[in-house]
Amino acid sequence: MRRVMGTSLLAGMLLASGLVRSARAQQAEVAPQLVVIDTDIGDDIDDAFAVGLELESPELKVLGVTTAFGNTELRARLAERYLEAAGRGEIPVAAGVHTETTNPMTQAVYARRGPQKPYPDGVAFLLDQIRAHPGEVTLIAIGPLFNVQAAIARDATTFRKLKRVVMMGGSIARGYDDAKTGVRRPPDAEWNILQDPKGAQALLAAGVPIFMMPLDSTQIHLEEPERDAIFAHGSPVTDQITLLYHQWKVGNWAHSPTPTLFDPVAVTYAFRPEMCPVQPMRIEVDDKGFTRRTAGPANAEVCLRSDEAGFLRLLQERLTGKDAAGAGTRENGFQQ
Repeated sequence: MRRVMGTSLLAGMLLASGLVRSARAQQAEVAPQLVVIDTDIGDDIDDAFAVGLELESPELKVLGVTTAFGNTELRARLAERYLEAAGRGEIPVAAGVHTETTNPMTQAVYARRGPQKPYPDGVAFLLDQIRAHPGEVTLIAIGPLFNVQAAIARDATTFRKLKRVVMMGGSIARGYDDAKTGVRRPPDAEWNILQDPKGAQALLAAGVPIFMMPLDSTQIHLEEPERDAIFAHGSPVTDQITLLYHQWKVGNWAHSPTPTLFDPVAVTYAFRPEMCPVQPMRIEVDDKGFTRRTAGPANAEVCLRSDEAGFLRLLQERLTGKDAAGAGTRENGFQQ
């Protein structure tokens, strides 16, 4: 009886191993998507998680990183230090449109220790990548849209040759949750849109496919057990995230130490769209930064509910290389 059970178990293990190898072979046969990530990395910490997720996702080939909002040169130094420390120094970094802001850059100390050199024009870099790969580039926009607005103004014809824009931004039916009580608020002027409403208006009118991940689907919190598992992993990527997290935490002493992972949801959608199903909508942006659903032909695909448990499992698995089965026990299913 033991011999029969052992033989059956061995056969099952061999079958499972074969299925895994087959799945990996099929994945290897699919060419990775070409992406440019446009980020305001250095303020909130979710950008650092988003970049890390991108680096650890073989479905994506990162053509470059462009920095947005405020001191974009300093943000570029941060991004390049991060990429070099993570072993991905071949990825180019370009500085986008400089803007004036009083918003504190919480990870400025890390950034100032990055390379001191002039950086290419981020808007020109984006347009060059689109020209080199017409119809193939996904722009993952996870910051205010100043670079997008400038690219459209500079060369709208080339910008329309993007494959699509996947963006974190907007607030359709749900605003920022109350930080202390968790109570959901009515729609807010979401940060990325609020900083540059004209950029969002230009993008929605640009004629490119837009996939929007608003506050409704991106307020996913990384609680202490999941954070510790990532920080303790000790890889080149997670070490940089850990450093940046602690600078963000000190720089946000009045905030919760639990980060909200808005931006990684947009990265995840780029290769796992089933985790944030979208629906067509017509979105209008007013000059105060509010995004409103209106009647008329759709100009965006919008995700209002995401698979929070599935996202947390995926994030932990990608960043640590380990099965994160326990990450889904907090809350199963989609955000409501």
